[in-house]
Amino acid sequence: MKDLADVYEKRLHFIFEASLWMKALFALAEIVGGVVAYFIPQHFLLSIVLWVTGNEIAEDPRDVVASFLLHTVQHLSVSSQKFAAIYLLAHGAIKLWLIIGLLRDKLWYFPVSMAAFSLFVVYQLYRFTHTHSPWLLFLSALDVVIIGLTWHEYRVSKKRHARRNAGAATRI
Repeated sequence: MKDLADVYEKRLHFIFEASLWMKALFALAEIVGGVVAYFIPQHFLLSIVLWVTGNEIAEDPRDVVASFLLHTVQHLSVSSQKFAAIYLLAHGAIKLWLIIGLLRDKLWYFPVSMAAFSLFVVYQLYRFTHTHSPWLLFLSALDVVIIGLTWHEYRVSKKRHARRNAGAATRI
């Protein structure tokens, strides 16, 4: 029975670490996206969208995706672009900092991470009420799973740290 529990714990730990590495890659992409969005002028974005969607718009002027991209870039204000850039940069940097702390098994990062990820979920759900984007629901669901895994890993890690500290105290 203990062997089965050990296998279960090892699998959960692997899933936890794999999800953190995946989130770290997304965080890096957000940081890069934020930097790029901050420095790229709007007319350059418009020319890229026109280049990418030009054939689609010519073939079908009602193409939903192409029309959406074109409309979005045309109505993107400089302040909206800067806000998006700063948001992506900050969001990615905070997530990456938290993930590094979790991967290093620093105990105080666990509750801070769960609180921060929960705030991200709340904000994503708030944004969903305005955009109705299924991606926000998907990201929120993933974050909730990661919060649950982080909670589990926190409990396991606290026990592991307590055993280490007890072992160190007995050697003194």
